[in-house]
Amino acid sequence: MPPIRRASLADQAADALLARLRSGEWAVGDKLPGETTLAPQLEVGRSTVREAIRRLAGIGVLTTRQGAGVFVTRLDTPSGLDVLLDGAAIDAVLEARIAVEVEAAALAARRRTEEDLDAIRAALAIRGAHRADLVRHVETDTAFHRAVLAAAHNPVLLEMFDGIAAHLRRAMIDMLRTRAGEFGGDDDQRSHAELLAAIERRDADAAARLSREHLTGMISDRGAR
Repeated sequence: MPPIRRASLADQAADALLARLRSGEWAVGDKLPGETTLAPQLEVGRSTVREAIRRLAGIGVLTTRQGAGVFVTRLDTPSGLDVLLDGAAIDAVLEARIAVEVEAAALAARRRTEEDLDAIRAALAIRGAHRADLVRHVETDTAFHRAVLAAAHNPVLLEMFDGIAAHLRRAMIDMLRTRAGEFGGDDDQRSHAELLAAIERRDADAAARLSREHLTGMISDRGAR
């Protein structure tokens, strides 16, 4: 990688990191190397790397988790939709999920393959194993719902879900932080298992109903607080 020599080193470093993200060097959810590793690669100081990371975090590309490091939350700069979603209320994000996921659940029940079921089962098991840590709970929950979307075999719905996924994770984390540990309980895990069971038996009506009940219940819970 050529050295960065122009005046705004932090902007240059941010652009270089963004180019590496776009190239596929890191995926969403990956942890970035530390400042001591990145600084010599970019041929800048650690303070410049820190500022570059701060700038990318400010537009939602990276996120810093205290005590854990810096993680990738998206692979490009925000689009017009991203800017809109960044300012959207949590209820608006949940309503968008209903619009996408309820129909996807019904389609998944009709179209799922054995490979799809294996993926959903695996995602559910991983989700169940990460119910104590809020961030990991949200990440594994998002992965479960994406596995259901993939089973619908509708690339447009999947693209729509992926388009809001980063915002969904942030909105869910913000929402659950207000619940003082009330997340990932047995009833919640059971409701996801029931959705899987409906998809397994190809019951499209039940899959759609369970998906809608889960998401509208989250909106109702927020309104009751």
